[in-house]
Amino acid sequence: MANILVVDDEMGIRELLSEILSDEGHAIQLAENAQQAREARAGGAPDLVLLDIWMPDTDGVTLLKEWQRDGLLTMPVIMMSGHATIDTAVEATRIGALNFLEKPIALQKLLKAVQQGLTRAQETVRAPTLAARPAQQAQAEESAGAGFGAQAPQAAAARPGAAVAGGDNHLFNLSFDLPLREARDAFERMYFEHHLGREGGSMTRVAEKTGLERTHLYRKLKQLGVEPGKLAKKNA
Repeated sequence: MANILVVDDEMGIRELLSEILSDEGHAIQLAENAQQAREARAGGAPDLVLLDIWMPDTDGVTLLKEWQRDGLLTMPVIMMSGHATIDTAVEATRIGALNFLEKPIALQKLLKAVQQGLTRAQETVRAPTLAARPAQQAQAEESAGAGFGAQAPQAAAARPGAAVAGGDNHLFNLSFDLPLREARDAFERMYFEHHLGREGGSMTRVAEKTGLERTHLYRKLKQLGVEPGKLAKKNA
């Protein structure tokens, strides 16, 4: 359920939109002019605003500019009008409106626009959390301990040559000064040598571990110059 503010000077439009969106499970606030919309916004940001352009006291585009200027345009706003020109719609979008609906509003267009607006609102809320997560992980890894395995991959990558931690505390020496193709081939070579040694040279088990078909695995090893037989004898 979302909190949706409907701003329109026509009572019939307000009641119709309120009925439709209430049936969809949303909580609806109504405002018949810009002043009531300001008061509603002052009480807290709704999840979405449906804003009429032509109103008697202050038009919707001017109100949108006010919210944008004052840092209050923190929610998706969908503009509505039965008389607006394309230029007006473009201006509203440039200011920060998410969408524009032409009256009379078709039911499916309304519901689709509302859903898109609420999805955008959810993405905006999640974005700061997701952005902060890598920094928090890096701090945790840096303070986790003195062992190399506890260092963040970014810290290792900052050096020209570094040991990349693999499974079973196995360390691979890899230079980050290599061109991308050479670095990738070097990593893949170490990756397959590690699994071949761990599985005693069994191509069947290595294919299962790496998720490759045996034919593809043979071709890949040949391309990288990895000889399974020698690795099996070495680790025997």
